Amino acid sequence: MMGPMSSDPAALREICGALARQAGELVATQRAQLATEGSLRPAETKSSEVDPVTVVDTACERFIAEQLANRRPGDGILGEEGSSTESETGVEWIVDPIDGTVNFLYGIPVYAVSIGVAVGGELAAGAVFNPETGELFSAAAGRGATLQRDGEAFALRASDETSLARSLVATGFSYSAAWREQQARFLTSVLPKVRDIRRGGSAALDLCNVAAGRVDAYYEHGTHPWDYAAGAIIATEAGARVSHPGLGATGYDGALTVAAAPGVWGHVRELLDNVGASAPLTSP
Repeated sequence: MMGPMSSDPAALREICGALARQAGELVATQRAQLATEGSLRPAETKSSEVDPVTVVDTACERFIAEQLANRRPGDGILGEEGSSTESETGVEWIVDPIDGTVNFLYGIPVYAVSIGVAVGGELAAGAVFNPETGELFSAAAGRGATLQRDGEAFALRASDETSLARSLVATGFSYSAAWREQQARFLTSVLPKVRDIRRGGSAALDLCNVAAGRVDAYYEHGTHPWDYAAGAIIATEAGARVSHPGLGATGYDGALTVAAAPGVWGHVRELLDNVGASAPLTSP
């Protein structure tokens, strides 16, 4: 039997899935309470330590960090809300307590808890849980990717699409006005070449949708490691091709993340190259 500090991807995947689900249930409970109190959408969001959204974000991340510290002492943690612990074991957990914060605010059921884990700098496992739908996406390196829903588990597989013109493509936009302007220009060149565009609002779930074959490709600039760590390995294990800036990136350099079904990967990359979207966004 494996010890509690095993670095086996399957064991790490189990931890990712369990914590993502538990944290997601915490997020859902706190959201319901905020909605009842009428304090879910203040004039400003994520602006201070007492902002309701920040409170939920930080509470969720604190829960995950505390659980990991108890279960995996010595492992590193990189969290969107500031959790930062240097790894003494070569294992690092990359955490986004709420990916899709605007959707969370507006009651759009497209947000998730995302937990990825790397061993020696390489992604080993990950899980993404949507509290609104109860869907848990997870994967471990070399073990494939699955979707758990309503007590059943389904193997995930990227689509078999081979035509760019028939490809449904997901994307996302920055909070920076200057960057959004650049992304809009790229979009006007991409849109005529594909079936259509979808903007879900959660990079983690966009990557999971590539894994599930719900979209054929996804691209976005300026994402952070916690946005794509778990989704990247889930999409990869589902057979998709994935490129991201790396786990040491900051997201503030405007670099590109891309995922696509294998049959359209080359077409998507060529299109992005041709419209100038492969390079990082330029600073204002």
